[in-house]
Amino acid sequence: MGVVNVTPDSFSDGGRWFTPGAAVAHGLTLLEQGADLLDVGGESTRPGARRVPVEDELARVLPVVDELVRRGATVSVDTTRAAVARAAVERGAAVVNDVSGGLADDAMAGVVAATGAVYVAMHWRGHADVMDDLDRYDDVVADVRRELAARVRALREAGVRDEQIVLDPGLGFAKPGASNWPLLARLPELVADGFPVLVGASRKRFLGHLLADADGHPAPPLARDGATAAVSALAAASGAWCVRVHEIAGSVDAVRVAAAWRDARPAPLGPPTDDETMDELPVDEDAADGRRPQ
Repeated sequence: MGVVNVTPDSFSDGGRWFTPGAAVAHGLTLLEQGADLLDVGGESTRPGARRVPVEDELARVLPVVDELVRRGATVSVDTTRAAVARAAVERGAAVVNDVSGGLADDAMAGVVAATGAVYVAMHWRGHADVMDDLDRYDDVVADVRRELAARVRALREAGVRDEQIVLDPGLGFAKPGASNWPLLARLPELVADGFPVLVGASRKRFLGHLLADADGHPAPPLARDGATAAVSALAAASGAWCVRVHEIAGSVDAVRVAAAWRDARPAPLGPPTDDETMDELPVDEDAADGRRPQ
């Protein structure tokens, strides 16, 4: 999933693609580099960001969605607002990527149910201006799974079908630092809950802290793409459905490596059969007496 920020204040690209023409051109470049899906957003969710009027968000997003769909792209709309989601899907967007998981707008679940769009429900605890104060967990993996399960129940009650739902652990949202790593390390637990999983680690602060220089200054966003690709490989190997990234080529290669690695794994060994016991397996005499060949 390639990121197309139609915002003047994105943390990662600082408004480089703010005009519709620039955003469309950038999206087409991401497709050429291997993106399968383009995520178009008109409101920044960077830490501390303030909300924009819905009219501004619509004006930013809809022309870009229109043109990318016309050019054959599969488009996702990155929004927490039901009105924006409905308008974008009516213009041809196939996916609604909602960082609030429906908590920011009570009408969102109804729109998703009515349109049949694929819906990414992210783990979320509050808007960008307060989210860093909400980084309080007993066990971040268990807490995120429980809170996402509550969102799934609410979506089902609104008529959203399971096959529409994708889950996102919300890296960086109410998780400014170390809380992100257990979610990545234990990603198979979230995958095991039965829904496709989207991972959005691209250029986020916790990677900047990991790559800090000798004086402790975090690496700037554009210097985090190598680490992002590493996360993409590990997430793909752990069963993620998709990775959301700003720089496509590195993560495309990383996902290919993960797929080759996964496909080359031997099948898990089963328990010994009645005809195959430990006593009958060959013995390495050197290993048995503590010696190893030179």
